[in-house]
Amino acid sequence: MGADTFVYAIPLRTRFRGITMREGMLIRGPLGWGEFCAFPEYDDREAAGWLATAVEQVTVGWPTPVRERIPVNCTVPAVGPEAAGRIVRESGCATAKVKVADHPGSLAEDLARVAAVREAIGDGAIRVDANAVWDVDTAVRNIGEIDRAARGLEYVEQPCRTVEELAEVRRRVPVRIAADESIRRAEDPLRVAVAGAADVAVLKCTPLGGVRRALAVAEAAGLPTVVSSALETSVGLSAQLALAGALPELEFACGLGTLALFEGDLVADSLLPVDGWLPVPTAPPDPDPALLEKYRHPDPERVEWWLRRYERVNALLEVD
Repeated sequence: MGADTFVYAIPLRTRFRGITMREGMLIRGPLGWGEFCAFPEYDDREAAGWLATAVEQVTVGWPTPVRERIPVNCTVPAVGPEAAGRIVRESGCATAKVKVADHPGSLAEDLARVAAVREAIGDGAIRVDANAVWDVDTAVRNIGEIDRAARGLEYVEQPCRTVEELAEVRRRVPVRIAADESIRRAEDPLRVAVAGAADVAVLKCTPLGGVRRALAVAEAAGLPTVVSSALETSVGLSAQLALAGALPELEFACGLGTLALFEGDLVADSLLPVDGWLPVPTAPPDPDPALLEKYRHPDPERVEWWLRRYERVNALLEVD
């Protein structure tokens, strides 16, 4: 796909997923702007899904939504208890997703963070995300302790890496298990459901290849679905909201409040939750020229790296 492109770099407010700077590209097509921001460590084949989502957004658009707004959770990074409580109180959200297992030996910090979130959120829902770092026995033990600190967890996201490990943890704990990486980074996204490894499917349309592809995965999996951000700007986040808006059923709040993690955005009217809700867009938002200039990537070598990556991945899509 021939397109206008723009490479950005936006600082994050705190380290998240091991990074402090979010890099990516905007791509302009007939219907507006899309976003290609596959994490740098992903190879070209895996990054192809991310670019396919942007191509869908700027060439064919999204399915008709069945709802006008989406409930969202706030995201609490691996910060201290005081900061965790403040994030929750300022968010206005009734659900909080708390990062745990940020480093080896983090359990005591995790318990304090979760306890502070419970204090701040009252009767709201708490879910935690371990990003697949625990083994089975560690997961079973830590989930029990964190569940007690939270006075009840809504679910635990990706406590272990493999489908087999998830299935074993699910058999051994009373808390719901949600699968994220096991779906979006799998050759067969449906294997989790077939293996009985999860109660909830966390879907990110960006790596899955677009809204329509994600809707097909959700239907085939037959699990309650939570739509979650892949750490995009408002341009890319709009596709995730389009997915959440088009799902036939939406039982849980979605993980789409992640722009609060960014120091800035490329859109003047950022997709930040109001009282725990976000609107479903009908078209991609337009970036603001002043913000494009502000967050233009300052490193020419990185700009060239992204442009070369885009060309390679786009060539893969054209072959497929």
